[in-house]
Amino acid sequence: MLSANARREEIYHLAVTTGLASVEELSARFEVTASTIRRDLALLNGQGRLARTYGGAMALGAHPEASLRQRIGEAFEQKHAIARWAAAVIRPGENILLDAGSTVGALAHELRGFEKLTVTTPGINTLQELAESEGIEVDCLGGRLRSVSQSFVGPLAEASLERMSFDRVFLGADAVTAEDGICEADHAQTRLKELMARRGRQVYVLADSSKLGLRPFHAWARLALPWTLVTDDGADPAQVQKFREAGVAVEVAEVRVDGPTK
Repeated sequence: MLSANARREEIYHLAVTTGLASVEELSARFEVTASTIRRDLALLNGQGRLARTYGGAMALGAHPEASLRQRIGEAFEQKHAIARWAAAVIRPGENILLDAGSTVGALAHELRGFEKLTVTTPGINTLQELAESEGIEVDCLGGRLRSVSQSFVGPLAEASLERMSFDRVFLGADAVTAEDGICEADHAQTRLKELMARRGRQVYVLADSSKLGLRPFHAWARLALPWTLVTDDGADPAQVQKFREAGVAVEVAEVRVDGPTK
């Protein structure tokens, strides 16, 4: 019998080869219980190697999910330009929801000096940015931790959101298209994003120009209009036009030549 690590590698390669693997098929193939396979899939999903589906898992395609640590250093100036734009629309006394992720984490960094602000978030990096901000009341959406994204997802987080509403909701994205909305590597994240969007009076998707029009994964969060895409001035005008034609408001943040201060 294969070791646990060897079995997980076989599961991963099988999903990549076939595109989809069910718990029932994997249990029979490797002669282990369904609960063992579910634990294997949960571990592979947490590592960002497979996306969970109902009853199994599927390959993420040619673009493995990058960890939060990797993403923080990518498009740094663009993300902070977007964060500054977003921070400028927030008013004292508002109740806002911040998603997890590197761009929304940059927004949290911009908010550290705010007074009389209430922030709710499922993101560990957002919590860390705001933990010592005396003027900000911070609430955490708990649930199951996805280690690759450093965020909480799942039924507990979703149930908490059902009892909340927000002045503004700021969402991150692995990618975003005018046709289908936000693209993510994990269905639990897209479910949570859809629910977060429904709880806000105003909804913003913060996505740097490299993420526009891409479809790297198979999980999607569809957002009801109206919502606003905030991107940077490196965005392809044709992509920007697609969003506007779809009824999405688009705001373009100017990137400073010398970049933001880290």
